[in-house]
Amino acid sequence: MPDNELVDSFNRKITYLRMSVTDRCDFRCVYCMAEDMEFLPRQNILTLEELFQIAQQFVALGVQKIRLTGGEPLVRNGIVKLCGQIATLPGLRELCMSTNGSQLTHMAKPLHDAGVSRLNISLDSLNSQLFKSLTRTGDLSRVIAGIDAALAADFRHTKLNCVVLKGRNDTEVVDLVRFAIDRQLDISFIEEMPLGVITEHQRNESYCSSDEVRARLSEVFTLIKSAESTQGPSSYWRIAEAPNIRIGFISPHSHNFCGSCNRVRVTVEGRLLLCLGNEHSSDLKQILRSYPADSERLDRAIRDAMRLKPYSHHFATNGDVQILRFMNMTGG
Repeated sequence: MPDNELVDSFNRKITYLRMSVTDRCDFRCVYCMAEDMEFLPRQNILTLEELFQIAQQFVALGVQKIRLTGGEPLVRNGIVKLCGQIATLPGLRELCMSTNGSQLTHMAKPLHDAGVSRLNISLDSLNSQLFKSLTRTGDLSRVIAGIDAALAADFRHTKLNCVVLKGRNDTEVVDLVRFAIDRQLDISFIEEMPLGVITEHQRNESYCSSDEVRARLSEVFTLIKSAESTQGPSSYWRIAEAPNIRIGFISPHSHNFCGSCNRVRVTVEGRLLLCLGNEHSSDLKQILRSYPADSERLDRAIRDAMRLKPYSHHFATNGDVQILRFMNMTGG
């Protein structure tokens, strides 16, 4: 194995890092967190300097794509500066961000100017009342204005992300695709993941498979399977009626994508998480704070952690929670 490559025990090359910059969010989405969340004390989360050190080390080890996540990354002070630093790392091909869109009206252009190359924006409903119900605090008009601000800032290949819940927003998938077509956006539909104990709904009752979504869309659109990849977990389809638009399906339950996994995550607490659906992890924060200038020790810890990466997760669709941490703790 070349010195600048990360390869796990199953010979999967790791080229994609998802890095959480905060556990805080201005929304309280029902599938992501509890309504009354307790967030981490400031001293428990990575500093901007530590986040940059981790990004720098991963890029030196062959990671080509970094996605900044949260919580909501745009509520983290100094995020634009951090983006500018990471974007200049030699060897990094793409710096992306996942956001709920609420802050984009004033932050889209600074992010683009800092070197962020692509945005994923959450949009679970076009019904303002349902949107408020699903996000608990979100304003749909503000998010749509943020989407339009991203387009005005010249972001390309912006993608909408929709978590589909049966009986809530599953009847909107056609309208959401039409919205994406109107604005020339890609869109991905995501099966809900059983992360964290929630009381707002029963996950086994709200589960809606990608096959069900695709069948509903096929009643209106002609879907064509695509071999395209963005290094992430989506499987993509094109629409014959709008060939410039990609529809993605992220299917951790129905079509497990673990065999080709090229990703690891770093939580805002500095834990290198080897799999979204397992607790295998390594504490990078402890190394950064005990040996702040020792890049060789950090390099070794990251390499050694690859042995912990499991072959697959085992998400269940019966509503059982196997992972107690919420998605905002992990990074979306």
